[in-house]
Amino acid sequence: MINFNEKIIFKKFLTDCTYFFLFVSISLSLIVWVIQAVNYLDFVSEDGHSFKIYFYYTILNLPKIFSRIIPIVFFISLYYTLIKYEENNELKIFWLNGIDKKKFVNVIIKYSILFFVLQIFLSTLIIPIFQNKARTYLKNSSLDFFPSLLQEKKFIDTVSKLTIFIEKKHSLTDFENIYLKDEINTNQSQIIYAKKGSLDDKNGTRTLILFDGKFFNTNNKKTTIFNFETTEVDLTKYDTKSITHPKIQEQNTMLLFHCINYFYIKKKNMEKNPFKCGINKEYIKEIKQEIFKRILKPFYLFVIAITVCFLLINYKENEKYQFTKSFIFFTGIIILIISEISINYSGKSIFNILTTSLLPFIIFVFSYISLRNKLFKI
Repeated sequence: MINFNEKIIFKKFLTDCTYFFLFVSISLSLIVWVIQAVNYLDFVSEDGHSFKIYFYYTILNLPKIFSRIIPIVFFISLYYTLIKYEENNELKIFWLNGIDKKKFVNVIIKYSILFFVLQIFLSTLIIPIFQNKARTYLKNSSLDFFPSLLQEKKFIDTVSKLTIFIEKKHSLTDFENIYLKDEINTNQSQIIYAKKGSLDDKNGTRTLILFDGKFFNTNNKKTTIFNFETTEVDLTKYDTKSITHPKIQEQNTMLLFHCINYFYIKKKNMEKNPFKCGINKEYIKEIKQEIFKRILKPFYLFVIAITVCFLLINYKENEKYQFTKSFIFFTGIIILIISEISINYSGKSIFNILTTSLLPFIIFVFSYISLRNKLFKI
């Protein structure tokens, strides 16, 4: 049982650690988000999406950013707080008040459960929902900035399979000497030339109206040419070059498990599955990696917690204290790197799956036993 004084001491330590975690994680998330948001400006400048879609897409990436930095910020928070307490002689006050170091270690491990649950919740539920929602915004958006992307004497390939060249631009919607190349398929293409053209937007349907021009149709290296006085090109039939189909990391976690189940146990093809798993084994590999990242990678938080607890072995007066600090810091960084590398190896074979899945548990158990033995000697 934890007595009243111990509760106060543990509460103070955990509160300080949590405040530091929140400050650093929020600050770092915002910095990464701003950098990422700048990179996503291509959605507006090159792909023609509106600032509204751009804003929604970038905002919906915040949970993913926050989840990615949880392990490193959790490690830094525990490490910094313990170092600060040792430098300020606060840990000595703990020990003088009868706090048992082994009990202190157990409290830190229990504290790490909070971050473990948080990351599991984000990675398995929140992030796939938000990422899928962001992709849906892109898929359903119109190319609102398409008129402003059309520039004089520049080849514009904002939409897939369509290239536009304009010799002269009189306004946002009126052009002169226009060339369009429509890549219908690998053997068939169409080039349209018009002396004049204008953009028209009615009931959400954007069309390019062309006047006085020619069609150059190529089919299996045979070309036919004919003239026209007026024609309309429906721009809504062309897709944006932005990736609009859902990626594996945007899929529901249960869907990924069902896919694995069908492939390995039922030996069937999931024809309705967007990944068509069972047909392409590469998708199965990526799905296994994604499941590892969502479910098993968060267990490294416990390894990080027990690693930082090795700081309790030495006092600042000890001549090996500086070495111990540096060694534990670099060990923590190595563990974080191992957790990231494990993702790439987790989908290659059954042996790799078992090895990468058991590795955090093995490291934790050996570290915990080693730490307790060292604390018994103090």
